[in-house]
Amino acid sequence: MSLKRNIPIIVLSILVLFSVNFANAESIPEWIKNNALWYGQGTISEVEFLNTIKFLIENDIIILESKDASSSENLSATIIVPNGNSEVTGIGFYLPLNLEISIDTAVTWINEDSFSHNIQSQDEFGTVTDVFNSPSLATGEQFEFTFEEDGIYNYYCSFHPWRVGLVTVT
Repeated sequence: MSLKRNIPIIVLSILVLFSVNFANAESIPEWIKNNALWYGQGTISEVEFLNTIKFLIENDIIILESKDASSSENLSATIIVPNGNSEVTGIGFYLPLNLEISIDTAVTWINEDSFSHNIQSQDEFGTVTDVFNSPSLATGEQFEFTFEEDGIYNYYCSFHPWRVGLVTVT
Protein backbone atom coordinates (compact mmCIF):
# COMPACT_ATOMS: atom_id res chain seq x y z
CA MET A 1 0.00 0.00 0.00
CA SER A 2 1.47 3.39 -0.95
CA LEU A 3 2.03 6.28 1.44
CA LYS A 4 -0.48 8.36 -0.48
CA ARG A 5 -3.19 5.77 0.09
CA ASN A 6 -2.33 5.81 3.81
CA ILE A 7 -3.07 9.54 4.09
CA PRO A 8 -6.73 8.95 5.06
CA ILE A 9 -5.56 6.72 7.88
CA ILE A 10 -3.09 9.39 9.02
CA VAL A 11 -5.78 12.09 8.86
CA LEU A 12 -8.25 9.91 10.71
CA SER A 13 -5.58 9.27 13.35
CA ILE A 14 -5.09 13.01 13.70
CA LEU A 15 -8.84 13.41 14.01
CA VAL A 16 -8.96 10.76 16.72
CA LEU A 17 -6.11 12.44 18.60
CA PHE A 18 -7.82 15.79 18.14
CA SER A 19 -11.08 14.42 19.50
CA VAL A 20 -9.33 12.71 22.42
CA ASN A 21 -7.49 15.88 23.37
CA PHE A 22 -10.67 17.89 23.36
CA ALA A 23 -12.96 14.98 24.40
CA ASN A 24 -15.52 16.24 21.92
CA ALA A 25 -15.85 14.57 18.52
CA GLU A 26 -18.38 17.23 17.51
CA SER A 27 -15.56 19.78 17.43
CA ILE A 28 -14.20 18.18 14.24
CA PRO A 29 -15.91 19.77 11.25
CA GLU A 30 -17.99 17.34 9.18
CA TRP A 31 -16.30 18.47 5.95
CA ILE A 32 -12.95 17.18 7.30
CA LYS A 33 -14.47 13.82 8.20
CA ASN A 34 -16.27 13.64 4.86
CA ASN A 35 -13.17 14.45 2.81
CA ALA A 36 -11.21 11.67 4.50
CA LEU A 37 -14.10 9.26 3.95
CA TRP A 38 -14.65 10.28 0.32
CA TYR A 39 -10.96 9.95 -0.50
CA GLY A 40 -10.86 6.52 1.12
CA GLN A 41 -13.87 5.49 -0.96
CA GLY A 42 -12.38 6.94 -4.15
CA THR A 43 -15.14 9.56 -4.49
CA ILE A 44 -12.71 12.50 -4.60
CA SER A 45 -9.32 12.60 -6.25
CA GLU A 46 -5.98 12.58 -4.52
CA VAL A 47 -5.41 16.21 -5.59
CA GLU A 48 -8.70 17.29 -4.01
CA PHE A 49 -7.89 15.46 -0.81
CA LEU A 50 -4.35 16.84 -0.63
CA ASN A 51 -5.71 20.36 -1.22
CA THR A 52 -7.91 19.81 1.84
CA ILE A 53 -4.88 18.85 3.91
CA LYS A 54 -2.96 21.85 2.51
CA PHE A 55 -5.83 24.14 3.55
CA LEU A 56 -5.83 22.70 7.08
CA ILE A 57 -2.07 23.25 7.42
CA GLU A 58 -2.06 26.76 5.90
CA ASN A 59 -4.85 27.85 8.25
CA ASP A 60 -3.16 26.37 11.34
CA ILE A 61 -5.92 23.82 11.87
CA ILE A 62 -3.28 21.10 11.65
CA ILE A 63 0.05 22.29 13.02
CA LEU A 64 3.12 20.38 12.00
CA GLU A 65 6.02 20.48 14.44
CA SER A 66 9.54 20.45 13.11
CA LYS A 67 12.54 19.15 15.01
CA ASP A 68 15.08 21.92 14.48
CA ALA A 69 18.29 21.11 16.35
CA SER A 70 18.99 24.81 16.81
CA SER A 71 15.60 25.54 18.36
CA SER A 72 15.27 26.12 22.07
CA GLU A 73 12.07 24.14 22.48
CA ASN A 74 11.32 22.77 25.91
CA LEU A 75 11.75 19.01 25.91
CA SER A 76 10.09 16.95 28.59
CA ALA A 77 9.43 13.33 29.45
CA THR A 78 7.75 11.44 32.26
CA ILE A 79 8.59 8.35 34.26
CA ILE A 80 5.83 6.80 36.33
CA VAL A 81 6.42 5.01 39.63
CA PRO A 82 3.36 2.76 39.34
CA ASN A 83 1.26 1.35 42.14
CA GLY A 84 2.86 -1.87 43.37
CA ASN A 85 6.40 -0.59 42.85
CA SER A 86 7.23 -1.06 46.53
CA GLU A 87 6.56 -4.82 46.49
CA VAL A 88 9.57 -7.09 45.92
CA THR A 89 7.49 -9.59 43.95
CA GLY A 90 5.24 -6.99 42.35
CA ILE A 91 5.26 -6.08 38.69
CA GLY A 92 5.47 -2.35 39.38
CA PHE A 93 8.56 -1.48 37.35
CA TYR A 94 9.26 2.13 36.40
CA LEU A 95 7.36 3.13 33.27
CA PRO A 96 9.37 3.21 31.09
CA LEU A 97 12.15 1.12 32.57
CA ASN A 98 14.72 2.69 30.19
CA LEU A 99 13.73 6.18 29.10
CA GLU A 100 15.58 7.33 25.96
CA ILE A 101 15.76 11.11 25.59
CA SER A 102 17.70 13.96 23.98
CA ILE A 103 20.05 16.32 25.78
CA ASP A 104 18.28 19.16 27.64
CA THR A 105 15.16 17.10 28.33
CA ALA A 106 13.45 17.66 31.67
CA VAL A 107 12.35 14.32 33.13
CA THR A 108 9.58 14.21 35.70
CA TRP A 109 9.14 11.18 37.94
CA ILE A 110 5.58 10.87 39.26
CA ASN A 111 4.86 8.60 42.23
CA GLU A 112 1.59 6.76 41.62
CA ASP A 113 2.36 4.08 44.23
CA SER A 114 0.58 3.98 47.57
CA PHE A 115 4.01 4.09 49.29
CA SER A 116 6.65 6.82 49.37
CA HIS A 117 9.64 6.56 47.02
CA ASN A 118 12.73 8.56 46.20
CA ILE A 119 14.84 8.81 43.05
CA GLN A 120 18.57 8.34 43.65
CA SER A 121 21.21 8.52 40.91
CA GLN A 122 23.87 5.87 40.98
CA ASP A 123 26.85 4.81 38.91
CA GLU A 124 27.11 1.60 36.91
CA PHE A 125 28.36 -0.21 40.04
CA GLY A 126 25.34 0.77 42.17
CA THR A 127 27.07 3.49 44.21
CA VAL A 128 24.86 6.51 44.94
CA THR A 129 26.06 9.64 43.11
CA ASP A 130 25.07 13.28 43.49
CA VAL A 131 23.88 13.78 39.88
CA PHE A 132 20.21 13.85 40.96
CA ASN A 133 18.52 12.85 44.21
CA SER A 134 14.94 13.52 45.14
CA PRO A 135 13.41 13.92 48.56
CA SER A 136 10.87 11.34 49.67
CA LEU A 137 7.92 11.48 47.25
CA ALA A 138 4.50 10.67 48.68
CA THR A 139 1.70 9.43 46.45
CA GLY A 140 1.06 12.00 43.71
CA GLU A 141 4.26 13.95 44.28
CA GLN A 142 6.80 14.63 41.52
CA PHE A 143 10.52 15.17 41.06
CA GLU A 144 12.09 16.80 38.00
CA PHE A 145 15.64 16.81 36.67
CA THR A 146 16.98 18.19 33.36
CA PHE A 147 19.64 16.06 31.66
CA GLU A 148 22.25 18.36 30.11
CA GLU A 149 24.86 15.76 29.09
CA ASP A 150 24.63 12.55 27.13
CA GLY A 151 25.20 9.25 28.86
CA ILE A 152 23.47 6.41 30.64
CA TYR A 153 22.07 7.40 34.02
CA ASN A 154 21.19 4.67 36.51
CA TYR A 155 18.77 5.35 39.34
CA TYR A 156 16.90 3.48 42.06
CA CYS A 157 14.70 3.99 45.10
CA SER A 158 16.72 3.71 48.33
CA PHE A 159 13.54 2.68 50.18
CA HIS A 160 12.97 -0.19 47.71
CA PRO A 161 16.45 -0.91 46.28
CA TRP A 162 15.22 -3.75 44.05
CA ARG A 163 13.59 -1.09 41.83
CA VAL A 164 16.13 0.29 39.37
CA GLY A 165 15.79 2.24 36.14
CA LEU A 166 17.78 3.92 33.39
CA VAL A 167 17.69 7.19 31.53
CA THR A 168 19.66 7.09 28.28
CA VAL A 169 20.55 10.54 26.96
CA THR A 170 21.79 11.00 23.38
